[in-house]
Amino acid sequence: MTFTPKLSFFALCRRITELGLLGVLCAGAYAQELSPVVPFTIPAVNATEHTPIPYTPYLATPGQKAADSPSVLEPIAATQEIALTESYQTLDADLWARIRRGFAMPDLKNAWVNSQEQWYATRPDYIGRMTTRSSKYLYHIVEELERRNMPTELALLPFIESAFNPKAVSSAKAAGMWQFIPSTGKDFSLKQNQLRDDRRDVLASTRAALDYLQKLYGMFGDWHLALAAYNWGEGSVGRAQAKNKRAGLGLDYTSLKMPDETRNYVPKLQAVKNIVSDPAVFNVQLPEIPNHPYFKSVPIAKDVDVALAAKLAEIGLEDFKSLNPSANKPTIFAAGTPYILLPWDNVGIFQRNLAIHNGQTAGWTVWTAPSVTKVADAARRFSMSEAQFREINSIPPRMLIKAGSTLLVPRSAHQSADVSEHVADNAQLSLQAEVALVKRRLTITKPESLAAFAKRTGQSAANVAAWNNVSLNASFKPKQTVVIWVPQKARQGKKVGPSVAVKKKMSTGSKAQSKTATKTGSKKPTKAKAKKPSASPKIQAKAK
Repeated sequence: MTFTPKLSFFALCRRITELGLLGVLCAGAYAQELSPVVPFTIPAVNATEHTPIPYTPYLATPGQKAADSPSVLEPIAATQEIALTESYQTLDADLWARIRRGFAMPDLKNAWVNSQEQWYATRPDYIGRMTTRSSKYLYHIVEELERRNMPTELALLPFIESAFNPKAVSSAKAAGMWQFIPSTGKDFSLKQNQLRDDRRDVLASTRAALDYLQKLYGMFGDWHLALAAYNWGEGSVGRAQAKNKRAGLGLDYTSLKMPDETRNYVPKLQAVKNIVSDPAVFNVQLPEIPNHPYFKSVPIAKDVDVALAAKLAEIGLEDFKSLNPSANKPTIFAAGTPYILLPWDNVGIFQRNLAIHNGQTAGWTVWTAPSVTKVADAARRFSMSEAQFREINSIPPRMLIKAGSTLLVPRSAHQSADVSEHVADNAQLSLQAEVALVKRRLTITKPESLAAFAKRTGQSAANVAAWNNVSLNASFKPKQTVVIWVPQKARQGKKVGPSVAVKKKMSTGSKAQSKTATKTGSKKPTKAKAKKPSASPKIQAKAK
């Protein structure tokens, strides 16, 4: 059957539905009028032959980029003639209707659910705020759930976890829409470093959450138990089941003894499901969410500042951040995050403006500290105030920067190289307490490599090399003097090894005294050997 549409897209879809047809995969510009000269061919389909397509879970391999996920959406030309297949796009004009059709979990009915229904129903403003926030992300989540043949109740889970706030952080340090704690995030390939936190990334965190939920369902064979494990941990649920089994009790969700938070977890989801199923019963009005993508993934080839990307896309800065919340710094580094999310209608605007943009796209880069460094010295090196340097790198007062730390610094006008993939994926900031340091000169008595010397004296090889202006692969000769810096509170006469003579400069101003360190492992020093350092008051008390 071939005909020429003269109706709007959604009016056409509704008309097709009224005719009792299965549906048609419509595409193109969602709100625009279709050209009256574009024919659509709708072949006959036997509805009884439709079966779900088996799904193989998408599991990211370690180090795999989120852009490798099949989550990236591509437009379909409006003039393309598309035949109906077993995998077809729903004709629901409203996303809520599509979600309702995909409900597949057994309903939970008890007093816990009634209590949660009452709680939500008496807070319409709260429901309004979180459902409005969800409008940016729900379509993508529903698409992923349907692709995996998973129940669409799971699309409502971020309402419980974070109220659909991708920047949410709990007291247990769980982060993002799906509230991954650091360890579980690492288990599911969500990078967390100085430059970004993929637990907040919309695509990466959704992929990880659904992977995790599928794993839990495979373990327990029950969605209520899988959800309990998502909240409480699979080990906790497994132990609760084992305890009930020994006692001859039930193994289902309602039979297990669990913390109140987990006991309320599934009832909360059930309450939200009931409200979405029939909002009028609870005197709730859900905002209209169109059944089409809100955002599109756009690849980036170079580092780009968050503010500049928002400007080029001609959207507000906060709107941009809500779609790209994983960046910890004001710059997105392409080697680690090779894409940005933009509202569908702003993709072309961004690409056109980027093409004609002159100059650098990133005003910041990273610097790796070669040795323990004072914040003031690092700031001075890049012509920054100490306060600005501390703020941009989240460094608290009275702390030193440890060697190997990655820090954000201004990008010079002549710097063209972007941050490397290794740095973008592994950037870390390590700090140590700022204490007064005292210089010590140690005399070498037999040949020794710098690495061996550093290990034996409890220093980092990078620091020893920097203090003595030598390379990391240097070696020391007998009678050579090596400089190290130690905390002022360190006890004098500390053993540093069998082959080093220590010259100590007393902080009180007295003459330097030279004593040879005792042989490692000796218990009682003789008069010819250095005096054994006195123990701290706590250790002395234990000794007595």
